[in-house]
Amino acid sequence: MMPEMDGFTLAEQIMQRPELAGATLMMLSSAGQHADAARCQAMGITSYLTKPIKQSELLTAILTVLGAASRDAEHSPLATREALGTSQRRLRILVAEDSPVNHKLVVRLLEKWGHTVVVAHDGREALAALDEQRFDVVLMDIQMPEMDGFEATAAIRAQEETTGPHVPIIAMTAHAMQGDRERCLEAGMDGYVTKPIRA
Repeated sequence: MMPEMDGFTLAEQIMQRPELAGATLMMLSSAGQHADAARCQAMGITSYLTKPIKQSELLTAILTVLGAASRDAEHSPLATREALGTSQRRLRILVAEDSPVNHKLVVRLLEKWGHTVVVAHDGREALAALDEQRFDVVLMDIQMPEMDGFEATAAIRAQEETTGPHVPIIAMTAHAMQGDRERCLEAGMDGYVTKPIRA
């Protein structure tokens, strides 16, 4: 609903430009008309979202449509707020954290979002849990007794060289010092969040 040229006209013009042929188009509207959603699907627009939109909803929509584009966009359903709410993938998450307060908070958040969570109180327990079952992601505290997050990550990555698939590991640390993120990534972790954890 823009003056001079609306979103549908703009989308048609983008689609006609060869240099933009591979672009993923997402429609944001303040109207929320069912007919507009059907028109988006017919045109090949990947999502139709109504405003106002939360950051988390927008991020989920972007990740969903980019994931569909890398698979089979032609047969992927239109990403709408309703569809994203029902199709969000449920994950099996291993939380390696020695602080009872922190793991209670993280577990509560993750379970509220529909994920299955297993808690390990140190690096050794995390390795044992990974030997017994498969997880989609590991949230790894850096400072734990017995075996810290760096040692546990090194052991996991060494095992993966013979066992196969890569499990994403996200570092959780209270130390937000310059260079910490790089140190975590160099140690084989895939991401980094600081404490206190925010939803």
